[in-house]
Amino acid sequence: MTAYDLFLAPFADFGFMRRALVACLCLGLGSGPIGVFLMLRRMSLMGDAMSHAVLPGAAIGYLVAGSLSLTAMGLGGLVAGLSVALLSGAVSRMTVLREDASFASFYLASLALGVLIVSLRGSNIDLLHVLFGTILAIDASALYLIGAITSLTLVILAFIYRPLVAECFDPGFLRAVGGRGPVYHLLFLLLVVLNLVASFQALGTLMAVGLMMLPAAIAQLWSRSLAVMMLIATASAAASGYLGLIASYHLELASGPTIIMTAALIYAFSILFAPSGIARRFFPRPHLKG
Repeated sequence: MTAYDLFLAPFADFGFMRRALVACLCLGLGSGPIGVFLMLRRMSLMGDAMSHAVLPGAAIGYLVAGSLSLTAMGLGGLVAGLSVALLSGAVSRMTVLREDASFASFYLASLALGVLIVSLRGSNIDLLHVLFGTILAIDASALYLIGAITSLTLVILAFIYRPLVAECFDPGFLRAVGGRGPVYHLLFLLLVVLNLVASFQALGTLMAVGLMMLPAAIAQLWSRSLAVMMLIATASAAASGYLGLIASYHLELASGPTIIMTAALIYAFSILFAPSGIARRFFPRPHLKG
């Protein structure tokens, strides 16, 4: 087998592979930077909770459309995700519950409700598609939706980048200078939900957060500069998508889980050999002598 047959032929010969690759590149561009900010704000587990929160809306979209319509399910997931984010924030402010506990409670209820809704009218195969995604079945309309979400994410991030960074590292300073912290927080939650909806189209609700958090963790191991971390997260997410699709094609594996496992392997490599990894602790560089 030549290098062309191994790395390029699947995309040259099959349109569904090309669409899946474009979807992965778009997801890397949007989800990578969002994952970095989630990690900096210590909200990593909230991303996982939000990925499950979109399931009831996606399930209702599935029932309304009568089929696995990615557009209907995506719009339903967006409404459900934003509703859970707003309700969780309201509960944490009006009760003694902290925000992480509130999100966890809503996420468990949402996951159970979504599975029940899909089970009412769908088969086990439909449920598997909802939970684990159908990246090879992405059509042009779903690709346009993913591309639009990625473009909107990059535009909004460009406008709120500085206050978002300030809120991550010194929220007290942002309040002191009259910054609208809650507004930026709400916009950021909107971006999280939008990118989870985009990832849901390809990877399903159980793994939608995979291309958001694993590349962010990889980036944090390799760099301490925020701009470089965002670039590394984007690049590692795109590489995971490409290599995962190649591996799933040649080994005849499920594409979504293979993409996430590829990202996990890059993460494991980074744990061992990155500048902040294990190997550097056991084999430190010798200090220069004057």
